[in-house]
Amino acid sequence: MGEWTEFNAGDHVPNDGEYMEIGENSFHMGINNPKTVTLKKGDTFPENSNHNRKWHRKKITLK
Repeated sequence: MGEWTEFNAGDHVPNDGEYMEIGENSFHMGINNPKTVTLKKGDTFPENSNHNRKWHRKKITLK
């Protein structure tokens, strides 16, 4: 089994972190000014700016 990587508004947040909007078909679809939110495990995802968008966890960068 794998983990979900895309989430809809109203879904529960699986892990603490920053999430951003992505295009409906692919993470690589460009979006101008995507909404970004910081959420805790168990919170629910807010509404997207567009009904075709989903939430995706931002990649963690190590310093």
